[in-house]
Amino acid sequence: MAFCNSCGATLDPGSKFCNKCGAGVAAAPPAASVQPSPAPAAPPKGGSSALKVILIVIAVIVGIGILGMVTCGIVIHHIAKSSHVTQEGDRVKVETPFGSINANDPEQAVKDLGVDVYPGAQVEKNGSADLTFAGVHTVTANFDSSDSVDKVCSFYKSKFPAATVKSSDQNRCSIVSEDPKNVVTINVEAHGDTTKFQIACVTKKAASSN
Repeated sequence: MAFCNSCGATLDPGSKFCNKCGAGVAAAPPAASVQPSPAPAAPPKGGSSALKVILIVIAVIVGIGILGMVTCGIVIHHIAKSSHVTQEGDRVKVETPFGSINANDPEQAVKDLGVDVYPGAQVEKNGSADLTFAGVHTVTANFDSSDSVDKVCSFYKSKFPAATVKSSDQNRCSIVSEDPKNVVTINVEAHGDTTKFQIACVTKKAASSN
């Protein structure tokens, strides 16, 4: 029920003027529309599936890592168990399933090289090696000379005329003789007042005929 704001008389429903005093009746404000509250968002589908996939991937990675460590341990154990070490004087030989390693005295390494040594050069005590792996035999030895780099390089250029020669400057050079059966590499470098050079000889062993 509505009442007149001027005289307080009762107003007829839908009347725009008061029947008693004639005052205009203010229109009633429209009722505010009530918006329904949004429904709560549904949880994303497939979340649990994605989590499962991630966990599976992590499990696989961890499993591969563990398997790799176990395999590596087995291989190392097999190599250690199958290796044999023998010594004759200053010569130590280690035989493994993959090949052999000889720790030679320097003079023996010079003999095994099969390459002429620069006149007057002295073989160094350290750095000599004799390795045989997968049918490839490698011998290395280090030397020291009082002559210049140029003289040492010229000597080996004459010994291997078809070799590839690389020189970065007057203080070093590299000579590589790429014979298919016997690759010889000679690295020469100035070292203070002396010249140091290393000779490495790589030979592929011929397959044994039955």
